[in-house]
This record gives sequence, structure tokens and C-alpha cells, in this order.
Amino acid sequence: MRRTTWIALLIWLLSLVAALNTGRDLMYNVFYMLTILLVGSWLWAWSNVNWLALTRYTRARRSQVGKFAEEQFQVVNRSRLPKLWLEVRDHSTLPGHHPSRVVSSIGGRKKRTWVVRTLCYRRGRYRLGPLTLRSGDPLGIFELKRFLPQTGTILVYPATVDVSAFKLPEGQIPGGEATRHRTHYLTTNVATVRDYVPGDSFNRIHWRSTARTGRLIVKEFELDPTSDIWLMLDLDPAYHHAQPWSPPDEYGRPALLWNERPSDIVTIPATIEYAITAAASLARRYLGERRAVGLITYTHHREIIQADRGERQLNKILETLAVLEPTGVLPFDRLLTAEGNYLDRASSVIAITPSTDLTWVAALRELRRRGVNSTAILIAANTFGPAPRYEDVLDALWASNIPTYLLRRGDDVSQALSHFTRPD
Repeated sequence: MRRTTWIALLIWLLSLVAALNTGRDLMYNVFYMLTILLVGSWLWAWSNVNWLALTRYTRARRSQVGKFAEEQFQVVNRSRLPKLWLEVRDHSTLPGHHPSRVVSSIGGRKKRTWVVRTLCYRRGRYRLGPLTLRSGDPLGIFELKRFLPQTGTILVYPATVDVSAFKLPEGQIPGGEATRHRTHYLTTNVATVRDYVPGDSFNRIHWRSTARTGRLIVKEFELDPTSDIWLMLDLDPAYHHAQPWSPPDEYGRPALLWNERPSDIVTIPATIEYAITAAASLARRYLGERRAVGLITYTHHREIIQADRGERQLNKILETLAVLEPTGVLPFDRLLTAEGNYLDRASSVIAITPSTDLTWVAALRELRRRGVNSTAILIAANTFGPAPRYEDVLDALWASNIPTYLLRRGDDVSQALSHFTRPD
């Protein structure tokens, strides 16, 4: 209990003792008055945290780094008595999310509404709620709390940047099959058109050519050996590093007006964040080009998203990337070797790692020897903390004829992934 509550109870007890010892009507009247005052104050404080309806509406259960998470709160006073003040304390884990409010003077049968927009700057899955209501009586004697245990979750996707300048090794496209022969594969690459033959699917009809020639014309597709793109992400904690970084606190962030947009989000100075941002950006780019993209990594167990196309596939990859942390138990070279056995010439690997162990370069070189096109994104871990230099790995990659992109701390990910990095 509060100090003022103890003082009030002590005065009440002293008045009772004085009344019993003296037997005077004045002391009994003081005791009765204090009793009525204390009981009334407690009832007032109790009513302030009850006969309330508090609703919490989250506009979307998913957001992304650099975008807003928006919530609306509404407090309804269901009693006829006014509530002088009410504190709504939120216990969410979303960084920078501060919906707590002190609501003053809610009239009988009235309501108060407020909207909170929080700029997301860290990926992950976070809890929304629970809430604590706190209020008291006008004299400040009692202070009561009411706990609302209901919770929800919000998933913050990693940031994505423009990586349109990123290049993969060109595949050896064999061309379409012979005309008058049914094509067995649907790809994004149209090689030519030909006359319709029985057995062709109607979704392959090229309507413009059909309208122009007056007969059914169908599309024939090329099979690109690099059409399936596999993102292989290294989560070995031995090579991931981070610099100390403090998130903005409740009072250190400038307020954003409704018509304002957030400034460019700076990537958290950690190798895992740069790796996740690169993987998410590449997935968005190639899925937007209707390519098949898959994801393979190892945490405490094997994490794999089979290569597929479409918006649903992008959501799967972003959901997985949102919660990944460097907790892998398998070295990256063993990941490449184990998973590379299931890949064929119709695959292209993008290896993303901060590792300075040359064994993974040998594993990637073996994949390339088997005809699996490979590209490396090397994260310079020594720019994030005490780690071995990356130059030997970069030399080995270029000696193996493996195109390599380099990410250093403070680099613009979009710019860094727009050109190959060559050894000095």
C-alpha cells in the first residue's frame, strides 16, 4: 500500500483508540467521519478501475521495418459516475511502442479514444499487451490496479531494399522444344510461338497472335537452368558479431505527424541484420520477377522453404526471416555440402555468410563444378567487432571464379549489392 494509505489508516486507528479511551461524543464523531471518508474513498477508487470497457484494435498483425504499426484504444465509462483520472499502462514488447496514457475526467457514459502509430525498426515477433489499469480517489488515499491479461502478437518483417542491380551468373538456356511437340514445362521465359496442337493447355494460348492470324497460336517456353534460386543463410554464431546499439527510448524519438513519413531506417549494426536484409530483398526482387525462390538455413534444426513462386511464397520467407537468430549448430560448409546434394543444374545458390572459414568456399566451388551456379554475399564481420579479416576469403572466392558481393558495417545494402567486389 501507499504511504498515504498507511497514514490514513493510522489516523483512523488513533481516532478509534481515542474514542474508546475518552468516551467523548466528539471523538466518536471524528472516528465515524474518518470511517465514512475511508470507505467512500476506497469505493471511489474501486469504481474508477471497474465498470469500464477497454478495447484494443490492432490495424494489422504484420508490419515491416521502416513501416508503422498502428493501434487504436478506446476506454468506455459504463457507470453514471465520472472518473477523475485513469492510467492505462501497456506491457507490450514491441520496441518503441508506447500506447500508455493517463486519461483524465471521463464523464458518466462517456468514452475516450486514442491512436498510436509506432515506427518499427527491429524485426521479430512481439507481444501486444497485457494492460494494467490504475486509478485512485480524489484525496489520494487509495490507489487500486486492475490487470487485463489479454495479449496479442505482431510480426515485424525485415526491411527490404532495391536490389535490381544484383546479378546472377547467366545460365545456359537450351531453348524451346521442337515445334509440333507438347511443352512439358511452364517458365517465365517465352521462347517463341507456334500453332496449337491437340493436348496443349488453353492457358498457353497467345491471344494477340491468335487474333492477328485467325488461328490458335500457343506460347513455347525456355527452360532456364538458373530459374530456381536458393538462398542459403549462415547462422553459425561463431562468426556473427554486433556492435552495441541502443534503441530510441520513449522520450528520445521525435514525434511523427500523420502526414509525415519516416526517414530511412538505418540497419542495426549486426552481421545477422545485414544478412537478413540482403536475403529478404533478394527474395522480394526475384519473386517479383516470377522466379522460384527457396530458403535453406540451420538453427537448432533444419529450416527449409521449398522453392516456389508468388506472393504467398514471399510471405513465408519473410515470416521465417523475421524470427531467425544466429543459433545454428551446423558449420556453413556442411550446410552447403548436405543441401547441395539435392540441387541440380536448374538451380542457382546465393550463399550469405560472415564466415572467414575457407572450407565453405571449397564447398561452394564444388557446387559450381557440378553445374550449380553460385554467388556469394560476404559480410565483413571484422567491421562489426573483433573478428578475422575477410580478405583471404574474398581472394579464394575470386580465385574460384565465384561472383562475390561484400557488405561492410554502415554500407547501403542496395548500393553494396549493385556491383561485384574484387580483391584489392
